[in-house]
Amino acid sequence: QVQLVESGGGLVQPGGSLRLSCAASGSIFSIYAMGWYRQAPGKQRELVASITSGGRTTYADSVKGRFTISRDKVKNTVYLQMISLKPEDTAVYYCNAQNLITLATMMGRDYWGQGTQVTVSS
Repeated sequence: QVQLVESGGGLVQPGGSLRLSCAASGSIFSIYAMGWYRQAPGKQRELVASITSGGRTTYADSVKGRFTISRDKVKNTVYLQMISLKPEDTAVYYCNAQNLITLATMMGRDYWGQGTQVTVSS
């Protein structure tokens, strides 16, 4: 059974920094891409950043230059370093594993974490 467990959220002042981590566990054969999405109250879930197994990264325009995504393929872990945080970054951040193939089924599907709250406020 695959699980994605996020950590690192919390309350931070504007201009501050946070680092989110997400570890995928279980009998994993491969993961095409891992990423972070966020959902603010009353808004749709949106892509924040993603990284493929080959290292190709994608960022939302609103976070370019402030957020950095990285991945440890051996540990099946993805990180999101966030600096210069703004109140509008406040949201629940969800980890996503795209086309994760398990050893049991050798079939791919997407998995989601439970979410971690990030609040940027003075």
